[in-house]
Amino acid sequence: MKVVLQNLTKKFPNRNRKVKEDVVAVSDFSFEIPDGQLIGLLGPSGCGKSTTLNLISGLEKPTSGRVFFGEDDVTDLPPENRGVGLVFQSYALYPHLTVRQNILFPLQNLKGERKLTKEVMLQKAEEAARLVQIDELMDRKPSELSGGQQQRVAIARALVKMPRVLLLDEPLSNLDARLRLQTREEIRRIQRETGITTIFVTHDQEEAMSISDMIVVMCKGVLQQLGKPQEVYDDPVNLFVAKFLGTPPINVFEGEVKGGSLYIGGEAVLETPGVTDQPVWAAIRPEGFIPDPAGPLACSLSAVEVMGRDTSVVSTHPDCVNAAIRAIVSAEEPIEADEKGLVRFRLRPRKVFLFHKETEERLPFGVKGGKQDG
Repeated sequence: MKVVLQNLTKKFPNRNRKVKEDVVAVSDFSFEIPDGQLIGLLGPSGCGKSTTLNLISGLEKPTSGRVFFGEDDVTDLPPENRGVGLVFQSYALYPHLTVRQNILFPLQNLKGERKLTKEVMLQKAEEAARLVQIDELMDRKPSELSGGQQQRVAIARALVKMPRVLLLDEPLSNLDARLRLQTREEIRRIQRETGITTIFVTHDQEEAMSISDMIVVMCKGVLQQLGKPQEVYDDPVNLFVAKFLGTPPINVFEGEVKGGSLYIGGEAVLETPGVTDQPVWAAIRPEGFIPDPAGPLACSLSAVEVMGRDTSVVSTHPDCVNAAIRAIVSAEEPIEADEKGLVRFRLRPRKVFLFHKETEERLPFGVKGGKQDG
């Protein structure tokens, strides 16, 4: 089911009586989710992700704008008539009911032509349980289940009606690291098997990038960028997106473009043809550093952390905004500081982004001779 959000805006009254303006949780939000895709709705806490999900589900009514499922305008439909399945962060299971009864609950509330026989309801509940691999737990109660198992019950309950759209609101945040990894892989498997259009809300960028067909990055209720995860990572439109995506985070320097070159700390570190002379934010991905004793970027070495196949080189630079620079290089690369305690790098142009100092919008630059990496 294709989902289209058209100029969605949601405002809430400001609790601060001294401020007359409403709080804008979602601002003129428009994008299209293709049929059968898994979309990661991504951004920091308070950016409007959950509000957007509530607008899609019908739990919130937009101040302005429309919501379409396929060609159907569902903006004024109540949640129960939209054909959505909801999975919450808190699982929201009924503690006094068994797993089977929890999964059956949405089917038991169907009325009129949609009402099912007991046999059909039980069959659908068993199918949903098998899909999320909890069919052996049907007679247990939530208190007898692990967190990951409870989350699977919540997903089965949302899927049992075969909704047109599945909405997941930070479903993994209550799980430990190992369970998060396992459950997100299960969510991806289930989504592929069912083909249900799914919107997955999270503040964890690694989570979103690992399982999503597309990601939507939000900030303060405004859509910042929409695209395939790797494309957004490799081609951020502004400094916010560049800083939000990536682990370890991108390294941001105060720099200056002069005569077609980027200068950091008075040294020309990279050619930047096509960019006019100006002060800039220069952002370098951790994998954008190449150790080179003759490299132009000199940093004070703090530590070398071997992580198996990779090495994290931790250093500092007076023009770096980050408390520490983290460069990820091959474990086979020798890392040695000179007599001044400096480690030198040259840079991979594809992993260096320039941003306007005031607007923080991206400043694309070409690479002479078509050579992209040093």
